Amino acid sequence: MPRPSYRLTRCILLRLLGLVYLVAFLVAAWQFIPLAGEHGLTPAPPLLRALEQIHGSKWSAFREVPSLFYWNSSDSFVQAMAWSGVALASLVLLGFANVPLLLALWFLYLSFIHSGGLWYGYGWEMQLLETGFLALFLVPLIDPRPFPKADPPVVTLWLYRWLIFRIMLGAGLIKIRGDDCWRDLTALFYHHETQPVPNPLSPLLHAAPRWFHRAGVLANHFVELLLPWFVFGPRPARHVAGTLLIAFQAALIVSGNLSFLNWLTIIPCIACLDDSYWRRLLRLAPLTDNPSPAARPASFAALAFACVVAWLSVPVVRNLLSPNQAMNTSFDPLHLVNTYGAFGSVGRERFELIFQGTRDEVPAEFADWQDYEFKVKPGDPRRPPALITPYHHRLDWQIWFASMATPGHDPWTLALIWHLLQNDPATLGLLAHHPFSDEPPRFIRVLRYRYQFAPPAQGDGSWWRRERLEIWLPPISLQSREVRDFLTARGWISPQKTQS
Repeated sequence: MPRPSYRLTRCILLRLLGLVYLVAFLVAAWQFIPLAGEHGLTPAPPLLRALEQIHGSKWSAFREVPSLFYWNSSDSFVQAMAWSGVALASLVLLGFANVPLLLALWFLYLSFIHSGGLWYGYGWEMQLLETGFLALFLVPLIDPRPFPKADPPVVTLWLYRWLIFRIMLGAGLIKIRGDDCWRDLTALFYHHETQPVPNPLSPLLHAAPRWFHRAGVLANHFVELLLPWFVFGPRPARHVAGTLLIAFQAALIVSGNLSFLNWLTIIPCIACLDDSYWRRLLRLAPLTDNPSPAARPASFAALAFACVVAWLSVPVVRNLLSPNQAMNTSFDPLHLVNTYGAFGSVGRERFELIFQGTRDEVPAEFADWQDYEFKVKPGDPRRPPALITPYHHRLDWQIWFASMATPGHDPWTLALIWHLLQNDPATLGLLAHHPFSDEPPRFIRVLRYRYQFAPPAQGDGSWWRRERLEIWLPPISLQSREVRDFLTARGWISPQKTQS
C-alpha cells in the first residue's frame, strides 16, 4: 500500500481554518469596541492595568497573560488589529499560508482573548488558539503558495487527531458525569428549546417524538464516548471515524447557533482523512506529481512540538480521568493544550431577560414601558428564531447566561443599562431595535420571563409563548449614585463621564 498523502487534506483544513479565523476577527471588528473598548461595557484598559499591578510590571503580565494591547489599547489600534486579522484570515481562506502569517493570526487572537474579559470566556476561543497553533506545523516556513509539493509532517496530523479525541471525549465525559438527563436519555427533551440561541429548525426538533430525542442522546454518546478512539486506528477506521465526526458536527450546525464552535471542531476531524478519501469523494484524478516527504527541518520541528504537547497533556489527561472534571480549561498561558466540554448541564426551562425603558417621571408598573430588542436572543414572541452560525453575537449569549443567575452574579448588566440610559451609539449598535431614538429613557428595568416554543397549531404567528416571572432588576436612572459609584469603582465608566 502506498504511503498516504495529505496535501489535499492540508488544503481543505487550512481553508476551513481561514474561514473560522475570518468570522472570529469580523466579530472582534464589529463588537469588541462596544463591549470592551475604551468606553465599552467592561473596558479592556482597566483590566490590562489590573493585570500589570497583579504581576508587578507590564512584561511580567505579558509573560503570564500575553496580549499585544498592554502597549496600546486605544480603540483605533484595537480596530486596526481586528481588521488586520480579517485581512490575514482572508488570505488563508484563499489558500495562502505560511508560518509568519499563521503565527500573526494566532498571536492577534490571543491578544483579543486576554483583553476581552468575560466576552471572550467561551471554550471555543482557546480551541481556536490550539487549532491555529498546530497549523504552524502544516505549512512551509516562508512559501505561502496554496499547494506546496511537500507533504505536511505526519506527526502534525496525529496531533490534530489527539485534539479531536480530547474535544469529543471531554464533551462526552462531562455529560455523563454532569447531568442526570444525559444518563436517562432525556436531555434532548429540553435542549432545543433551552439552548443559547435557537434557530428556525429548533421548534420542529423540540416537537419531535420522545423516541427520536432518546435516540439522539444515544447517538451523541456513541459519537463522543466511543468514536474518538477510532481516530488512532488504521486508515479504514480513521476514515469512518472522521466522516461520522464531521457528520455529527454538521447536524449540530443545522440544529442550533453555537457560534463557530462546530465549524472549528470539523478542522481536526479532517486530519483523520488522507488524500485518497478526498479523491474518491470529489471524484478527483490522482495527482500527476508524487508528493515529496515533509522537509527534515519541518518534521523535526513538528516532532519537537509533539514532545511539548505530550508534556502539556499530563494535566489534561488527569482532568479527563478525574470525577471532578472541569471543562473548557487551559493549563498554560498560551492555550496550547486544553481540556474541553459542552452542555455538562441542560436547563429544563428557558428564561429570558427583557430590558425595558420609560420616559415617564415615575417608574411605576403603570408607566409606558418599551422593550429593547436584541439581535438574536428571543424577545418579541412573534419574531422567528435567527440563523446566524458561524457568527457570534456575544452580548446576546451573555444575557442567556445572566437569565439563569442573579444580578449580583452578572454586574456587567448594570453597565449595559447605564449605556442604554445615555443612548450610547456603540451600545445601541449591538441591538436590533431600541424604542428611544429621539431621546433616551429616564429609567430602565429588567424583567425575567419564562419562554416556551408556541405549539405549531396555535395559528397566531407566534414562535414563543411567555410568562412573566419577576422584576430581575428594579428601575435604574442616571441619578442612581449607588450604581454610578459601583461602575466607577470597577473602572467601567470614568468619573468625568459620570458627572456630565
